[in-house]
Amino acid sequence: MQGFDPKPLSLAVLLAFAGPALADKQLGEITVNSGKSVGARPVLRDEIIATESLGARELEKTGATMLTEALDKRPGISVQTECSICNVRNVVLNNLPGRYTTLLIDGIPIFSSVSAAYGLDSVSLGGVERIDISRGAGTSLIAPEALAGSVNMVTRRPAAHEFKAVQQFGSYGHRNTDLFGARVFDGGALTANLNYNTHDTVDADGNKVSEYTGYQRKLGGVGFFLDDIGGFDIRGRLDIVDEKRMGGAMGDNYSKVKADETGNPFRWSRGKNGSPSDAGWVAVGADGVVGTGDDSFVNYNDGLGGMSEIIFTDRQQFVSSATRKLGDGTLRLAVGLARHKQDSYYEHSIYKAKQTQYYLEASTQQPIGATLVTGGVTYRYEDLKSRGAMANGTPNNGIDNYEYKTPGLFLQAYHAFLDGDVEVNASVRYDDHNVFGGITSPRVNLLWNHSHELNSRFALGRGFRAPTSFFEQDHGILDTSRIVREIKEAEISDNASYALSYAGDRLAWVGSLNYNRIKNMALLDSGATDPLSGLPITVFTSARKPVTVVGGDLTVTYKLTPTLETTVAAERFSYHFSEAGTLAFARPEARAYLRLDYESGPWSAMARGTWTGPMDLKKFYDYANNPRYNFDGTRKMDKSPSYWTVDLRGEYRLDKRWSLFLGVDNLTDFKQSDKESMLWVDRDGAIDVTQIWGPNRGRFVYGGVKFAL
Repeated sequence: MQGFDPKPLSLAVLLAFAGPALADKQLGEITVNSGKSVGARPVLRDEIIATESLGARELEKTGATMLTEALDKRPGISVQTECSICNVRNVVLNNLPGRYTTLLIDGIPIFSSVSAAYGLDSVSLGGVERIDISRGAGTSLIAPEALAGSVNMVTRRPAAHEFKAVQQFGSYGHRNTDLFGARVFDGGALTANLNYNTHDTVDADGNKVSEYTGYQRKLGGVGFFLDDIGGFDIRGRLDIVDEKRMGGAMGDNYSKVKADETGNPFRWSRGKNGSPSDAGWVAVGADGVVGTGDDSFVNYNDGLGGMSEIIFTDRQQFVSSATRKLGDGTLRLAVGLARHKQDSYYEHSIYKAKQTQYYLEASTQQPIGATLVTGGVTYRYEDLKSRGAMANGTPNNGIDNYEYKTPGLFLQAYHAFLDGDVEVNASVRYDDHNVFGGITSPRVNLLWNHSHELNSRFALGRGFRAPTSFFEQDHGILDTSRIVREIKEAEISDNASYALSYAGDRLAWVGSLNYNRIKNMALLDSGATDPLSGLPITVFTSARKPVTVVGGDLTVTYKLTPTLETTVAAERFSYHFSEAGTLAFARPEARAYLRLDYESGPWSAMARGTWTGPMDLKKFYDYANNPRYNFDGTRKMDKSPSYWTVDLRGEYRLDKRWSLFLGVDNLTDFKQSDKESMLWVDRDGAIDVTQIWGPNRGRFVYGGVKFAL
């Protein structure tokens, strides 16, 4: 594969039909299910690996318009914002860093740190049958880099002609248009979806610096399903993304903001703990005491551009899989290909990146006596090439360039014991990474069917991940002359978990315990200086000591009446790390969840409350070595307050074709800016945008109409 430079569409289509690879839901069809089903609504899928599924109806009931909205506010699952002005978001499983969550499309991993930073917000839900979430290292046999777990979006194969249109309007200039169509023919089907989604920038504290990023997204995709081509059942999809977002300055006049690089258009005295003057902010000295001279105040003079981040994303992505019978078993093949471009402006710095990814896989599943054996090979390619310049215009092209090539192979065996009451699934995979060498990742899963309704799931596994670029921890470290890579080893995660689940006619519950230990966690030091030139540099290195995150959660669902269902859930986590920056963003130790679902006749409704406990900001943000201050010179909170958010949504079906819906997110209008700004100042008076622990948008009201044929 040396020097291979595929052309996106022609190669993808050729590979899809020539048969170089395979995949489906984390090898869900290869990981054999127990074949049992109980209860009206079990919390977990009936599989050996503990897997939670969100179906299309669930996505509708929550009002989600994109992947990040669909996954947020669930036990053990959250969406973490990592920048208050550009709103980089990551899906967090078991409260581990978002880079440890792997997103798969129909079982194919085709996202990286760069493409996921803004790309997760642009994953369309059109035509999705379900979203499967599995937590723990090694839960996906084909994605060993999923150290926290994996999220797999499964495309629905339509059974009849369809057309669906949704038009939604909401607060803050929000508009969302969704179109989906399907055409079924003898031996297959075709689908198409379009999405147009806009939202204004939001500034709740009045300082003219947004906390919620404005965006304009244009998404499109086509899917195909061919039931029998040479004995193969083939499915695939092509997705195209065009997104523009800007945070910091208000509005969407990108060229004006980039050109405005001097003066002070902001109001620094506004908001909680605002500065004594709009001209700038108080500078606290090294001794932590506010002085009285001219050096005790920083005058802001960098214009709109100095506090703004503008990102244009252009992405094309193709995935396809093929399955057929082979002897007494099956053969499956799959391919994934993505081209990702980012054109961005970060507070006077310029960053433009191009990335190519492709993924190939082939496997077969065959019975050997009473044991089902799966074997397969994979090849992953991922590169990144960037061009850019520091704020002063100094070029820093290629500061985070890399090229990874990773062939791998895997073997998995499934066997049932004690008349099927105990099922064991053991696997091992070996990857030969071109930078980090050979890495072995074993995993064992056990399902114990105590009864028809009660099951235990044990899992023990290991995963690895090759660190890529600074986007893993800080997307905006661009005012640096170079990145010094001192990483010698891949990140390694050891995970153990236990889940006990029950599914009856009216009651379903699952409790789980998770242990995660990360070795060689990637770290970033953006405050270093080149000893010869004196220019700023960024050191990319590894933690010397492991990081451990241990947690547990319980979810109970009960059908109160045939039309009313309630869910109560809670989670508790503890974090053990000794080096500052290893867990770079604050996390709560506890969360609680309440939910009511109602469906009767033409009516459906959902009410959801989420309680987030206090966060140890002093520990996570390393106040001991890097104290943080407000604009008036006061210290930032040591701990964040606990808070509730409440979401409501109702829908009324007028007839078989038309429906109306109305909803509100964050009904209580709680937002962090009411208590503390997301902006902060260090001892030298330098400003940053990562004091994040609460919602960045207040009450959001939306409504719309649906039409379906």
